[in-house]
Parts: sequence; structure tokens; C-alpha cells
Amino acid sequence: KMKLLLSILVTLYLSVASGFAQTGSIENTIQNQFNAFQANDPAMAFEFASPFIQRQFSGPEHFGKMVKNGFPMVWNSGEIRFLEQRNIAGVIWQKVMVQDKKGRIHMLAYQMINQAGSWRINGVQILNAVDANA
Repeated sequence: KMKLLLSILVTLYLSVASGFAQTGSIENTIQNQFNAFQANDPAMAFEFASPFIQRQFSGPEHFGKMVKNGFPMVWNSGEIRFLEQRNIAGVIWQKVMVQDKKGRIHMLAYQMINQAGSWRINGVQILNAVDANA
């Protein structure tokens, strides 16, 4: 009985640890992209985008312009806070609260995919107040 209990506890620990590792690497990917934008390095930020997103733009310059114009709170962010992560129909979504340089709060949802063992950003949605509570 003791061996069985120990086996169950080890399995439980490993599954929980694996979940934390997944969250950490997703958060690291998003944080690294924010850091690249802060450094005004769209080429580095482009590396954290999924192949799907990379194909949508003809290179890091166009990608950077899109982020600068469409997601100014990401391009020039203040405080970043990672909120809950959800698996919706097999798709991982990471909610992120971003405070822009003027102090305004923005809620974003990052769609993440695992590409050859590393997490990539496959899209970002700006959530409105109703969506942010969902």
C-alpha cells in the first residue's frame, strides 16, 4: 500500500510540476516578446510569433508596424501582469493585464501554440470590459 501511495503522490507531483512549467514557459514567451518591443527590436519580437503569424507579415518590420499601430500598449508597455490561463477547446489562452505608459489598463488574451517544443504566440485579442470578466 505504501508503494502505491508513493507512486500516486509522485505522479500527482509530476503532473502539477509539468503544469507549472507550461505556464512558466508561456509567460516567458510573452514576457520576452514584451521585452523585445521595449528594446525597439521587432526582429526579436517576431521570433516569438507562431509560423502562422510570421506568414501573415512579410518580415519583422511589417510585424512591428502592425503592433505599434494596432497594439500600442504592447509596443510601449508599462506594468505587465499575467492572469489566468485557459484551455478552450484544446487552445491555450493566457490573459494578460497591461498598464500603458499613461496608466490605462488593457486586458489582452494571447493565443498560444506549442511549436516543436517551444511556445509561440498565435494571436492576441484586446478584451473589452465584458470579455475581461468572462
